[in-house]
Amino acid sequence: MKLLRFGLPGSERPGLLDDAGTIRDLGGVVPDIRGSTLSRASLEMLRSIVPSSLPRVDDDVRLAPPVADTRHFIAVGLNYIDHAIETDTPIPDQPVIFSKAPSCIVGPNDNIVMPREARMLDWEAEVAVAIGEHAFELAEEDALSVVAGYLVCHDVSERDFQIHRGGQWIKGKSSPSFGPIGPWLVTPDEVPDPQNLTLWLTVNGVSRQSGSTAKMIFSFRYLISYISRFMALEPGDIITTGTPHGVGLGMKPPVFLEPGDVVELGADGLGQQRQTVVLR
Repeated sequence: MKLLRFGLPGSERPGLLDDAGTIRDLGGVVPDIRGSTLSRASLEMLRSIVPSSLPRVDDDVRLAPPVADTRHFIAVGLNYIDHAIETDTPIPDQPVIFSKAPSCIVGPNDNIVMPREARMLDWEAEVAVAIGEHAFELAEEDALSVVAGYLVCHDVSERDFQIHRGGQWIKGKSSPSFGPIGPWLVTPDEVPDPQNLTLWLTVNGVSRQSGSTAKMIFSFRYLISYISRFMALEPGDIITTGTPHGVGLGMKPPVFLEPGDVVELGADGLGQQRQTVVLR
């Protein structure tokens, strides 16, 4: 099942994508796609609906972030060996965890808004998970049981803010529009092996990133269990799990995004995104 939200900012409605690729309006069934909609019981109820019984939505509608009201946007750094090497960073022996401000979350095709002081704006294609159940001190073997779905995430990063402003990563990861997610939230029944997903990214049509979740240092299962040792995970939380090699910072010389650049990215079975960089 592919869940989504559509409509202009502030007026989004819940929906799903049927097998023919048509958006269907779920507004008569649930008020929104948020934490309370992502429980196992709620998802089972939604699976019982015949998509053709729902109103059809125009194809040209804006796609919104597929999960509303995310309270904690957790990110994992340096989770691919080749990315750690390209950024000249030691390979971690434990997951590197940081936060992105939830206010950075936007739809998959919304513009990336370049902050006034930005000068090292970078791209990072990632696969994220949305949490559907409360979890604290979760055993690794049980970790995937709390996943409501998988989704594409663009972890937009301002490297000057991240590296040269005190070394606190959240500064370079949290500007409004730095967290495009979607287009859909794909439930686990449609992602039989999350550790074997190809992900990719292009800038102005030129391939920059191509990788696979098979090369993650720490698996989805391990990351969810590990993070839950230090904080409670709640329905609607999003964990984005790191990027493969090919970021602008790792190029020689480094290359960064400029106004007018177009970034496209996606992952197997999870859809794709397209953003244009604009000045604030």
